[in-house]
Amino acid sequence: MIGQLAPAIRPEDLDGFRQARLLLLLRSLSDLDAPAPDLERLSFYDFFSANPFLVPIEAPIRAALTFAGFESANLSYQSSSQRFANNRARLQFDLAILVARGLIMPQVHGRRVTYGITEDGVSVAGSLRSMYAEAFRTSAKVIVEKLRRLSDSALRTSAKNWLRAEDLMIDLYEPEGSAP
Repeated sequence: MIGQLAPAIRPEDLDGFRQARLLLLLRSLSDLDAPAPDLERLSFYDFFSANPFLVPIEAPIRAALTFAGFESANLSYQSSSQRFANNRARLQFDLAILVARGLIMPQVHGRRVTYGITEDGVSVAGSLRSMYAEAFRTSAKVIVEKLRRLSDSALRTSAKNWLRAEDLMIDLYEPEGSAP
């Protein structure tokens, strides 16, 4: 009908977008010589690389991320815990598609299944040249360097605190005692 707006489609709702982002992340991990992550760690790396200002980072790095195209005053940070849960729920599907296409390879290490990028995956990731892809590469390197130093339990605890995003709350009401 004329005059009605089509529902907004967020990039995170598109399978191809999420899968390409995972390839970029796994390529960054490979470039950093970081160990192949399991599903849980990969979910943290992916989400926080896409939302880097939820993680406490130093001012010069924040400036570099802003210059790359990320915004610290993003309203989507308000629903970060719900978005993390949705992203995590879709992750297994996205990984299965990338495995089926031969772009990533699962491996068993101890009692964990980890995921590494294949040569074909490296090639596809290297062909992604959008502004977002470049910004995500920058963010992934920063986030992975910061998070890979944390133990699994410390990462879970830190992520729980970061997903609250209380520092980013926007007061929609006037402060008490202010004049109308």
